[in-house]
Amino acid sequence: MTTSIHITALDGIINVNSLFTLAVFLGLAWNPSDPNNSFITDPSSPCAASRTIVENIVAFHVYSFSSFLFSSLLALALKQALRIAKTSHFSAHFNHLPEFFAHVNKDLLRFGMLISGIGSVCGCVFLMLALINVVQFKLGTLACGSGHSYAAIVPLLIFVPSALLIYVSIVVYAFTR
Repeated sequence: MTTSIHITALDGIINVNSLFTLAVFLGLAWNPSDPNNSFITDPSSPCAASRTIVENIVAFHVYSFSSFLFSSLLALALKQALRIAKTSHFSAHFNHLPEFFAHVNKDLLRFGMLISGIGSVCGCVFLMLALINVVQFKLGTLACGSGHSYAAIVPLLIFVPSALLIYVSIVVYAFTR
């Protein structure tokens, strides 16, 4: 029963990370130097994004991609270890099947799942930061007081951290039980 719960949890991490990784990959394919990508028509405007904001867009997308990829690969490795352990338990009853591993250390499994979850959370934070910079590039910087930028960023800063707080709380609760 515990193994199936762990595998289900790892499947959830892998599926969510896959969707976010695809989104980040598409974000990396976007060309911010195209002048048609921004609603700010005057590059000398104080609301126009600086080169630093454009560089941060790419950097945060790469950090996010790396975090989601790390988390997914770790979750896949843990899932494979559980499958091998389950197979070796089955094969122990039959002499003609090879036995690879006999046990999976439960503490190590929980630690790996925790690290994989942290990778997902970091990926979400970096993706949120990338999106904040995309909004500043397209609608105007926060420093110039662009109302459209604030209208796009404020919900992002409320919903994403709230969802991450709920996710982290549930993960911590699951590890303490």
